[in-house]
Amino acid sequence: MSDHNNHKEEQHGKKPGTKREMSRRQFLSYTLGGAGGFMAAGMMIPMIRFAVDPVLQKKKASDWVKVVEESKISNVPQSFTFQVHQVDGWYESDVELLAWISKDSKGNILALNPTCKHLGCTVNWNDNPAYKDQYYCPCHGAHYTPEGKNLAVAPKPLDEYTTKVENGFVYVGQLHANTRV
Repeated sequence: MSDHNNHKEEQHGKKPGTKREMSRRQFLSYTLGGAGGFMAAGMMIPMIRFAVDPVLQKKKASDWVKVVEESKISNVPQSFTFQVHQVDGWYESDVELLAWISKDSKGNILALNPTCKHLGCTVNWNDNPAYKDQYYCPCHGAHYTPEGKNLAVAPKPLDEYTTKVENGFVYVGQLHANTRV
């Protein structure tokens, strides 16, 4: 009998019980798990792409918005409202914005965003008699020069809109940090 076992061992080159074959149960588990993962990935990838798509879009430069006739602009800042079409991810809206527009001593047009750089309140021109000919924030007392330079409380100057004059009208564009002060 032992002679018979030795013969079998020599034929296969391995000892009995050391074979590493995949059982039928393991094969079905791996196959079903792989197929299920593949199908789940096939459904999830389009959903993830749909959710992330607005983030992947290139940001285009803002369009110019016609605000007011150039002849109405003086050296004293005036408040003007205008609408912009805003796309924020999947949400699109028409937002009404405000700008203080004036001419400087050289005749250049300056459009300032009225959002205070301290905590985001709205500043007004000549709103406080103690700060004549200045933008004043009623929330915490920040005040600015006509060019938007911060004098007290606020850490930065008022933001500025890019402006252009075309066919007698003032257009405002992209909002950016104030470059004049």
